[in-house]
Amino acid sequence: MLYNPVFLGGICLNIIDLSAITKKLTIKLIIMKKIILSALAFVGALTLNAQENVPSFSFSGTVDAYYRANLTAPNDEDAIAPGSSFAQLPGFALGMANVIASYEGEKVGFVADLAFGPRGTDAIFASPMYSNTGDIVNQLYVYWNVNESVTLTMGNFNTFLGYEVISPAANFNYSTSYLFSYGPFSHTGLKADFDLGNDWSLMAAVMNPTDATEYNPSGDYGFGLQLGYAGQYLNFLDSQGTYEIDFTGGVDLSDSFFLGLNAAYFDGGDDVSFAGVALYPQLATSESFSLGLRAEYFAETGEFGAIGATDADGDADVLALTLTGSYTVGNLMIKPELRLDSASDEAFLDNDLSGSKSLSSFVLAAVYSF
Repeated sequence: MLYNPVFLGGICLNIIDLSAITKKLTIKLIIMKKIILSALAFVGALTLNAQENVPSFSFSGTVDAYYRANLTAPNDEDAIAPGSSFAQLPGFALGMANVIASYEGEKVGFVADLAFGPRGTDAIFASPMYSNTGDIVNQLYVYWNVNESVTLTMGNFNTFLGYEVISPAANFNYSTSYLFSYGPFSHTGLKADFDLGNDWSLMAAVMNPTDATEYNPSGDYGFGLQLGYAGQYLNFLDSQGTYEIDFTGGVDLSDSFFLGLNAAYFDGGDDVSFAGVALYPQLATSESFSLGLRAEYFAETGEFGAIGATDADGDADVLALTLTGSYTVGNLMIKPELRLDSASDEAFLDNDLSGSKSLSSFVLAAVYSF
C-alpha cells in the first residue's frame, strides 16, 4: 500500500509511504542490473567465440651457423667427422635457413616448410627427383580437423619416429645421434591422428617409401603406427620389406631436470640391422643456461654402413657421448658442444692419418628463431 490514511480533525489525509516506494525501486534496479550483466556476458561469450574461430596465418623459422673442429684428427683436406648427420663440415660452416608458413582455420589448414642450406639439403636428400624445387621442401601438407578427436593430414611431413628432429632449434644437442641419422627423415602420404582421451593418442599412416617425398618411384607403400600416452610414444614403420620399432619419451624429474629416452631397432632383411639407445639428461642451471648430455650406444650388423668400419662379420658398435651447453639471449641460442665417439673398430683417423677407434670434436653453434 503506497498511502497511509491519517485522520486530522476528522479529515482523512493520504500520506505517501516513501519506504514502500523505495523498496519497489530497489527491486526493479536489481532486476535491471541482472539483465544488463547477463546481456554483457552473452555478448562477451559471442565475441570470444568469434575471436577463437578467426583463421590465423603465421610465419616462423630458424637460421643457424656453426664452427666445427676435430681435437684428435685433421681439420684440413683430410678432415673427418662422425657418421651421424649434419654439423659435419670443418671450420666455419652454414646450417640452414628454415622458413615456415602456416594457415590455421576453424577446420582446415596447411604448412609449407622450406629449408635452404647444407643441413636442409642433407635432410631431404631423396627429394629432388622430379623438379628443381624438391631440394628445398622440408614439409608440405594440408590437414582437416574432422572433429575434436580426429585429424587427417595429407602431403609431406617429418617422421614420427625418433627423439631428435631436423630443426636445430627443437633439439638440445646441435649435432645429431646415429639413431636419428639412420632412421627416416620424412614421409609423403596420408595419416590420421586420433585423440583417444585420458592422455592416449593413436596415429595410423599409409606412405610412399621412406624419404621418397615428391612422388612414389616404385609403387610400394609403407605403413606407420604410433601409440602415445602422456608424452611417451611407441612407433612402428614398415617400408619396402624393412621395419623399425622405436620408443621415444621423457619425463621431468624436477622443475630443472629432464630425462629423455630414445630406443630403436631396425631390420633391413638379409641380416642387415641396427639397434641403439640414447639417454638425454638435461639440467637448467638458470633461466638462460642449460647443460645436457646425450649418451648413445649404437650397434649395426651385416655391414649396415653407419659407423664406418666393421669386424670380419660385418658387425660394429659405437659409444657416442655429447656434452652441450645452451645459452639463450633473446631469440638466439648459443651452443658449445664437446663430442667423443668411440667405436669397436678403427672407424676414424688420428692426426697422423693412422686408423683410430675414437674421435673427439668441438662445435660452437648459433641458432636464431623467429
